[in-house]
Amino acid sequence: MSIAAIEKGATQPGDHLVRDVSLPALVIHDTALEHNLRWMQKFVSDSGAELAPHGKTSMVPALFLRQLQHGAWGMTLATAVQTRAAYAHGVRRVLMANQLVGAPNMAIIAEMLTDSMFDFHCMVDHPDNVKALGEFFAAKGLNLNVMIEYGVVGGRCGCRSEAEVMALADAIAAQPALKLTGIEGYEGVIHGDQAVSGIRAFATSLVRLAVTLQNKGAFALDRPIVTASGSAWYDLIAEEFDKQQVRERFLSVLRPGSYVVHDHGIYKDAQCCVLDRRHDLSEGLRPAMEVWAHVQSMPEPGFAVIAMGKRDVAFDAGMPNPIKRYAPGVVPASGEDVSACTVTAVMDQHAFMTVAPGCELKVGDIISFGTSHPCLTFDKWRTGCLVGDDLCVIESFDTCF
Repeated sequence: MSIAAIEKGATQPGDHLVRDVSLPALVIHDTALEHNLRWMQKFVSDSGAELAPHGKTSMVPALFLRQLQHGAWGMTLATAVQTRAAYAHGVRRVLMANQLVGAPNMAIIAEMLTDSMFDFHCMVDHPDNVKALGEFFAAKGLNLNVMIEYGVVGGRCGCRSEAEVMALADAIAAQPALKLTGIEGYEGVIHGDQAVSGIRAFATSLVRLAVTLQNKGAFALDRPIVTASGSAWYDLIAEEFDKQQVRERFLSVLRPGSYVVHDHGIYKDAQCCVLDRRHDLSEGLRPAMEVWAHVQSMPEPGFAVIAMGKRDVAFDAGMPNPIKRYAPGVVPASGEDVSACTVTAVMDQHAFMTVAPGCELKVGDIISFGTSHPCLTFDKWRTGCLVGDDLCVIESFDTCF
């Protein structure tokens, strides 16, 4: 047994969550997971696009393979190290949705590029990075596929104007080792009361730039990649290609990541907005991930301390949501609704929970919790378990953080 498995509990197929699994535990429900995989792949395919899910959400190679088996075109990753982890587990097409900066990181990618089956594209947004990449990969005798990143003022990375994009395309053309394969943008940093109109305007500009660059002959591909979309606004991005009637000219790639397990918080809210905008979608994504933990102490009436804290669950986008209470060791397990209870604070290893009137809890009881922002729950764990509807473990999985 590995040290990682010991640290947060090793599970075996057939183990039951309320009887055999060391808690707290990261839990994914297989039925909801399978629904989400099929739902998003169908949505993207019906939109005439390809799916490159952002793997940084989970960094679970077993989930990467499930996504690819369901039809994903490739995977999106954030760093060279993440890319190496995905490659080691069989992923052979990667969009790295960041600039590749620093010689040690360039060396990681260069090593994988010696495999002719590895299709890799990274972002660039500044002439200095273009020059550094061009010189490094030329010295290695390798070609590197790059995509121009287009951003918004006050946002994250990316060229801040259409003029900067065109100038950067010229800088790329001056580097023989670099091949311009597309253009990328990230709309998730556009917020506020006018977010929808702002995102539509950004998408319009992104596609218009792609057309201009293609007409200029700037791309190394006959069908260049145009990619955007996080986990909240993928529907608006998908629509823009049809509006400008250029879908056949480009390979449009959407890259949401959190959809794979969804959540009980910010992405649940975002999904409601998607369904409001798209009345043709009869059902949305389902929350598939939970953290299960024991009631550790009942020191005062109406107050419970849960054996789960900042090291186990995300807290950046809202507190964990109590879902059900289970009696420890009782199989078959019948959960009791405890959603009226409220987590008010989390410490390193403890959560404070107000117990709703009429809810009877005991020390040792098991509570399932929903989370908000799955990325920052996954990264707390080295192992987790996939469970069936009977709450028995189907398989355990490892993360690669």
